[in-house]
Amino acid sequence: MLNEATAREIQVSMQYMLQHALYSGGGPVIERSQIDSKAGKFVASHSPFFFPGDTLKKIAIAEMRHAEAIAERVSFLGGEPLTQTKPFKIGNSVNEILKLDVMEEETAIQLYNQIINVAKLTGDEVTERLFRRILLDEQEHHRIFTSLII
Repeated sequence: MLNEATAREIQVSMQYMLQHALYSGGGPVIERSQIDSKAGKFVASHSPFFFPGDTLKKIAIAEMRHAEAIAERVSFLGGEPLTQTKPFKIGNSVNEILKLDVMEEETAIQLYNQIINVAKLTGDEVTERLFRRILLDEQEHHRIFTSLII
């Protein structure tokens, strides 16, 4: 389950970053009206300030940090972290991006609750604490994405 979590975090960090990169230029990929919306600004923002969760790019960076922490835990426990991910889902509009990303966060929330339960049952307090902390981030990402869907 930890390797599934590592692969998931790598996948969504790249997915979110690609979504941001493809839509931040305002080129032919997306209509100008979508970029000018609150959700569009969230997806395409290049804010120079680091307030986690304020833009899709910053959430992508947070997800990569999660991947690093989980991979380190897998390695500490004697495993070998996976590096293969599922295919990225980009979306054809800002709203589609947000809906895809909500589903990714829902998947993470479900998986991480399972990992927390297993860690608790096996007495692995370090893994339990790690995933409780990551779970809070995922719940916040879900809240942000959901709040921006039109």
